[in-house]
Amino acid sequence: MGRLDGKVAIVTGGAMGQGAAIVRHFVAEGAKVVIADIAKEPGQALADELGGSTHFADHDVSDQASWERVVEETNERFGPVNVLANNAGLLRFGDIERMPVDEVELLWRVNQLGCFLGMQAVTRTMRKNGGGSIINASSVEGLAGMASCTAYAATKWAIRGMTKCAAMELGPKGIRVNSIHPGMINTPMTRVHGGDAAMEFGASRVPLRRVGYPEDIAPLYVFLASDESSYINGAEISIDGGVTSTHAFGG
Repeated sequence: MGRLDGKVAIVTGGAMGQGAAIVRHFVAEGAKVVIADIAKEPGQALADELGGSTHFADHDVSDQASWERVVEETNERFGPVNVLANNAGLLRFGDIERMPVDEVELLWRVNQLGCFLGMQAVTRTMRKNGGGSIINASSVEGLAGMASCTAYAATKWAIRGMTKCAAMELGPKGIRVNSIHPGMINTPMTRVHGGDAAMEFGASRVPLRRVGYPEDIAPLYVFLASDESSYINGAEISIDGGVTSTHAFGG
Protein backbone atom coordinates (compact mmCIF):
# COMPACT_ATOMS: atom_id res chain seq x y z
CA MET A 1 0.00 0.00 0.00
CA GLY A 2 1.09 3.58 -0.61
CA ARG A 3 3.24 2.89 -3.68
CA LEU A 4 1.52 5.80 -5.48
CA ASP A 5 1.23 8.25 -2.60
CA GLY A 6 1.49 11.77 -3.99
CA LYS A 7 0.70 10.70 -7.55
CA VAL A 8 -2.03 12.40 -9.58
CA ALA A 9 -3.19 10.31 -12.52
CA ILE A 10 -5.45 10.52 -15.53
CA VAL A 11 -6.75 7.17 -16.75
CA THR A 12 -8.45 7.27 -20.14
CA GLY A 13 -11.07 4.67 -20.87
CA GLY A 14 -11.24 4.38 -17.10
CA ALA A 15 -14.94 3.64 -16.71
CA MET A 16 -14.94 -0.06 -17.51
CA GLY A 17 -12.83 -3.12 -18.16
CA GLN A 18 -9.08 -2.72 -18.05
CA GLY A 19 -9.34 1.00 -17.32
CA ALA A 20 -11.55 0.50 -14.28
CA ALA A 21 -9.10 -2.05 -12.89
CA ILE A 22 -6.26 0.44 -13.35
CA VAL A 23 -8.26 3.10 -11.52
CA ARG A 24 -9.00 0.75 -8.61
CA HIS A 25 -5.37 -0.29 -8.27
CA PHE A 26 -4.12 3.29 -8.48
CA VAL A 27 -6.52 4.42 -5.74
CA ALA A 28 -5.64 1.43 -3.56
CA GLU A 29 -1.98 2.48 -3.77
CA GLY A 30 -2.67 6.09 -2.78
CA ALA A 31 -3.08 7.99 -6.05
CA LYS A 32 -5.64 10.64 -6.88
CA VAL A 33 -7.28 9.64 -10.14
CA VAL A 34 -9.35 11.33 -12.82
CA ILE A 35 -11.48 8.76 -14.63
CA ALA A 36 -11.63 10.07 -18.19
CA ASP A 37 -14.15 8.41 -20.49
CA ILE A 38 -17.07 8.98 -22.85
CA ALA A 39 -19.05 6.36 -20.89
CA LYS A 40 -20.69 8.71 -18.42
CA GLU A 41 -22.89 6.43 -16.29
CA PRO A 42 -20.33 3.72 -15.44
CA GLY A 43 -17.60 6.32 -15.07
CA GLN A 44 -19.56 8.38 -12.59
CA ALA A 45 -20.68 5.25 -10.74
CA LEU A 46 -17.06 4.17 -10.32
CA ALA A 47 -16.10 7.62 -9.04
CA ASP A 48 -19.01 7.58 -6.59
CA GLU A 49 -17.97 4.14 -5.36
CA LEU A 50 -14.31 5.04 -4.83
CA GLY A 51 -14.97 8.41 -3.23
CA GLY A 52 -12.91 11.56 -2.92
CA SER A 53 -9.72 10.15 -4.40
CA THR A 54 -11.38 10.03 -7.81
CA HIS A 55 -13.26 12.31 -10.16
CA PHE A 56 -15.09 11.46 -13.38
CA ALA A 57 -14.46 13.62 -16.45
CA ASP A 58 -16.48 13.26 -19.64
CA HIS A 59 -13.68 13.01 -22.18
CA ASP A 60 -13.19 12.29 -25.88
CA VAL A 61 -9.55 11.33 -26.40
CA SER A 62 -9.66 12.27 -30.09
CA ASP A 63 -10.51 15.91 -29.30
CA GLN A 64 -7.65 18.27 -28.42
CA ALA A 65 -9.88 20.74 -26.57
CA SER A 66 -11.25 17.93 -24.44
CA TRP A 67 -7.71 16.98 -23.45
CA GLU A 68 -6.93 20.54 -22.44
CA ARG A 69 -10.04 20.64 -20.25
CA VAL A 70 -9.25 17.34 -18.55
CA VAL A 71 -5.67 18.28 -17.74
CA GLU A 72 -6.74 21.68 -16.41
CA GLU A 73 -9.50 20.08 -14.35
CA THR A 74 -7.08 17.52 -12.93
CA ASN A 75 -4.51 20.13 -12.01
CA GLU A 76 -7.10 22.28 -10.27
CA ARG A 77 -8.79 19.44 -8.38
CA PHE A 78 -5.89 17.26 -7.29
CA GLY A 79 -2.70 19.11 -8.19
CA PRO A 80 -0.30 18.71 -11.11
CA VAL A 81 -0.84 15.50 -13.06
CA ASN A 82 2.25 13.30 -13.01
CA VAL A 83 0.84 10.01 -14.36
CA LEU A 84 -1.01 9.44 -17.61
CA ALA A 85 -2.45 6.01 -18.42
CA ASN A 86 -3.27 6.28 -22.12
CA ASN A 87 -5.58 3.27 -21.91
CA ALA A 88 -8.57 4.23 -24.10
CA GLY A 89 -8.90 2.31 -27.33
CA LEU A 90 -11.14 0.61 -29.85
CA LEU A 91 -10.87 -2.84 -31.40
CA ARG A 92 -12.24 -3.50 -34.87
CA PHE A 93 -11.58 -6.41 -37.22
CA GLY A 94 -11.86 -6.14 -40.98
CA ASP A 95 -10.45 -7.59 -44.17
CA ILE A 96 -8.28 -5.22 -46.16
CA GLU A 97 -10.45 -5.25 -49.27
CA ARG A 98 -13.73 -4.73 -47.42
CA MET A 99 -13.09 -2.63 -44.30
CA PRO A 100 -14.87 0.75 -44.56
CA VAL A 101 -12.61 3.77 -44.57
CA ASP A 102 -14.63 5.45 -41.83
CA GLU A 103 -13.87 2.53 -39.47
CA VAL A 104 -10.17 2.74 -40.29
CA GLU A 105 -10.24 6.45 -39.56
CA LEU A 106 -12.12 5.91 -36.29
CA LEU A 107 -9.46 3.48 -35.10
CA TRP A 108 -6.77 5.99 -36.02
CA ARG A 109 -8.50 8.88 -34.28
CA VAL A 110 -9.18 7.06 -31.01
CA ASN A 111 -6.17 4.78 -30.70
CA GLN A 112 -3.31 6.68 -32.32
CA LEU A 113 -4.31 10.34 -32.33
CA GLY A 114 -5.84 10.00 -28.86
CA CYS A 115 -2.56 8.65 -27.51
CA PHE A 116 -0.55 11.45 -29.14
CA LEU A 117 -2.88 14.17 -27.89
CA GLY A 118 -2.67 12.76 -24.38
CA MET A 119 1.11 12.91 -24.35
CA GLN A 120 1.00 16.41 -25.78
CA ALA A 121 -1.53 17.61 -23.21
CA VAL A 122 0.32 16.47 -20.08
CA THR A 123 3.87 17.28 -21.12
CA ARG A 124 3.85 20.95 -20.10
CA THR A 125 2.51 20.22 -16.61
CA MET A 126 4.88 17.31 -16.07
CA ARG A 127 7.88 19.28 -17.31
CA LYS A 128 7.13 22.21 -15.00
CA ASN A 129 6.58 19.99 -11.97
CA GLY A 130 9.49 17.60 -11.94
CA GLY A 131 8.51 14.97 -14.48
CA GLY A 132 6.13 12.06 -14.60
CA SER A 133 5.21 8.75 -16.16
CA ILE A 134 3.23 8.16 -19.35
CA ILE A 135 1.99 4.62 -19.98
CA ASN A 136 0.70 3.95 -23.48
CA ALA A 137 -1.52 0.96 -24.16
CA SER A 138 -0.41 -0.79 -27.31
CA SER A 139 -1.15 -4.48 -27.87
CA VAL A 140 0.41 -7.76 -28.91
CA GLU A 141 -0.79 -6.60 -32.33
CA GLY A 142 1.80 -3.86 -31.93
CA LEU A 143 4.49 -6.55 -31.82
CA ALA A 144 3.37 -8.97 -34.53
CA GLY A 145 0.74 -9.37 -37.19
CA MET A 146 -2.72 -10.90 -37.28
CA ALA A 147 -5.03 -11.51 -40.20
CA SER A 148 -8.08 -9.23 -40.46
CA CYS A 149 -6.44 -6.83 -38.04
CA THR A 150 -4.47 -4.51 -40.31
CA ALA A 151 -6.15 -1.23 -39.39
CA TYR A 152 -6.13 -1.93 -35.65
CA ALA A 153 -2.56 -3.22 -35.69
CA ALA A 154 -1.42 -0.12 -37.57
CA THR A 155 -2.52 2.05 -34.67
CA LYS A 156 -0.85 -0.21 -32.12
CA TRP A 157 2.44 -0.30 -34.02
CA ALA A 158 2.20 3.49 -34.21
CA ILE A 159 1.76 3.72 -30.44
CA ARG A 160 4.82 1.54 -29.99
CA GLY A 161 6.84 3.83 -32.26
CA MET A 162 5.51 7.04 -30.74
CA THR A 163 6.45 5.71 -27.31
CA LYS A 164 10.06 5.16 -28.37
CA CYS A 165 10.35 8.65 -29.85
CA ALA A 166 8.62 10.31 -26.91
CA ALA A 167 10.88 8.49 -24.44
CA MET A 168 13.92 9.98 -26.18
CA GLU A 169 12.41 13.46 -26.43
CA LEU A 170 10.84 13.68 -22.99
CA GLY A 171 13.34 11.68 -20.95
CA PRO A 172 15.65 14.69 -20.48
CA LYS A 173 12.63 16.53 -19.05
CA GLY A 174 12.13 13.85 -16.41
CA ILE A 175 9.16 12.25 -18.18
CA ARG A 176 9.29 8.49 -18.72
CA VAL A 177 7.24 6.97 -21.53
CA ASN A 178 6.63 3.24 -21.85
CA SER A 179 4.25 1.00 -23.76
CA ILE A 180 2.47 -2.11 -22.58
CA HIS A 181 1.30 -4.85 -24.92
CA PRO A 182 -1.59 -6.91 -23.55
CA GLY A 183 -2.74 -10.07 -25.24
CA MET A 184 -6.30 -11.39 -25.20
CA ILE A 185 -7.89 -9.76 -22.14
CA ASN A 186 -11.43 -10.59 -21.07
CA THR A 187 -13.09 -7.17 -21.21
CA PRO A 188 -16.27 -5.75 -22.75
CA MET A 189 -14.17 -4.48 -25.69
CA THR A 190 -12.95 -7.96 -26.59
CA ARG A 191 -16.02 -9.98 -25.62
CA VAL A 192 -18.17 -8.12 -28.13
CA HIS A 193 -16.18 -9.91 -30.84
CA GLY A 194 -17.39 -13.46 -30.21
CA GLY A 195 -18.14 -13.73 -26.48
CA ASP A 196 -17.25 -16.99 -24.74
CA ALA A 197 -16.28 -18.70 -27.99
CA ALA A 198 -13.71 -16.00 -28.73
CA MET A 199 -12.31 -16.26 -25.20
CA GLU A 200 -12.00 -20.05 -25.51
CA PHE A 201 -10.29 -19.79 -28.89
CA GLY A 202 -7.95 -17.11 -27.57
CA ALA A 203 -7.05 -19.25 -24.56
CA SER A 204 -6.18 -22.18 -26.82
CA ARG A 205 -3.39 -20.11 -28.42
CA VAL A 206 -1.82 -18.92 -25.16
CA PRO A 207 0.96 -21.01 -23.56
CA LEU A 208 -0.68 -20.49 -20.15
CA ARG A 209 -3.95 -21.77 -21.68
CA ARG A 210 -6.07 -18.93 -20.41
CA VAL A 211 -6.96 -15.41 -21.41
CA GLY A 212 -6.02 -12.52 -19.20
CA TYR A 213 -8.21 -10.35 -17.01
CA PRO A 214 -8.01 -6.65 -16.19
CA GLU A 215 -6.61 -7.55 -12.78
CA ASP A 216 -3.64 -9.16 -14.54
CA ILE A 217 -2.83 -5.91 -16.32
CA ALA A 218 -3.39 -3.25 -13.66
CA PRO A 219 -0.38 -4.13 -11.44
CA LEU A 220 1.96 -3.39 -14.34
CA TYR A 221 0.43 0.08 -14.61
CA VAL A 222 1.01 0.58 -10.88
CA PHE A 223 4.67 -0.39 -11.26
CA LEU A 224 5.25 1.90 -14.24
CA ALA A 225 3.42 4.77 -12.51
CA SER A 226 5.48 4.35 -9.35
CA ASP A 227 9.01 5.48 -8.54
CA GLU A 228 10.00 1.80 -8.47
CA SER A 229 10.32 2.01 -12.27
CA SER A 230 12.33 5.23 -12.26
CA TYR A 231 14.96 3.88 -14.68
CA ILE A 232 12.50 2.29 -17.13
CA ASN A 233 11.97 4.50 -20.17
CA GLY A 234 11.11 3.61 -23.75
CA ALA A 235 10.35 0.00 -22.84
CA GLU A 236 7.78 -2.22 -24.51
CA ILE A 237 6.40 -4.79 -22.10
CA SER A 238 4.23 -7.65 -23.29
CA ILE A 239 1.74 -9.09 -20.84
CA ASP A 240 0.11 -11.87 -22.78
CA GLY A 241 0.63 -15.25 -21.14
CA GLY A 242 3.52 -15.93 -23.49
CA VAL A 243 1.66 -15.71 -26.77
CA THR A 244 4.21 -13.47 -28.51
CA SER A 245 6.95 -15.99 -27.72
CA THR A 246 5.32 -18.56 -30.03
CA HIS A 247 5.52 -18.89 -33.80
CA ALA A 248 1.77 -19.52 -33.82
CA PHE A 249 0.95 -15.93 -32.97
CA GLY A 250 -0.57 -14.08 -35.87
CA GLY A 251 -0.95 -17.21 -37.99
